[in-house]
Amino acid sequence: MSRILIVPGLFGSGEGHWQHYWLQDHSDVRLVEQSDWDFPNLGSWMDGLEVALEEAGEAYLVAHSLGCLLAARLAGRPAARRVKGALLVAPCDIPATERLHAGRLSFGTMPTEALPFPSITIGSLNDVYMSLDRLTMFGRLWNSEVRNIGLAGHINVASGFGRWPSGYGFLETLKTRARHRRPQGISTAIAASV
Repeated sequence: MSRILIVPGLFGSGEGHWQHYWLQDHSDVRLVEQSDWDFPNLGSWMDGLEVALEEAGEAYLVAHSLGCLLAARLAGRPAARRVKGALLVAPCDIPATERLHAGRLSFGTMPTEALPFPSITIGSLNDVYMSLDRLTMFGRLWNSEVRNIGLAGHINVASGFGRWPSGYGFLETLKTRARHRRPQGISTAIAASV
């Protein structure tokens, strides 16, 4: 059974956040710890994620906000082979996040490579951290299915999302897609034999 790794964003996901509840709800869910939630550094956060994936063997990622960008940065890295799928909830846009939290981030530019694992990106119509147009564009670049859940803000405590039980449905959809996905290389081998 694949583990689920919770990947929070800026400031972590404290008490009351749906990621916090998901950690309590299931024994196979683990938090990807970071040394500094308040001043994220891409290099150190990536090290933390890669260590967690190594320990898990393989896992589904359930990321929020800046954690989504961390997950997307796995594209092209060896650790990506350990990811069964990623649920990317309310990814933030680095320019918007830097405006809202000046001097906090050291995360480079927005990731734009296609993800080598199945993913579903969840967003809303009124997220101050990423407009719907930008969400759609990055979902396309990441080769991720984008779901707009309406007027849901940043899908966090401030926008009324506590336990968020309907989020489990998105995770189950992701798991189903991952189970039915052909292993990499098979489609090429089939095409070559035709």
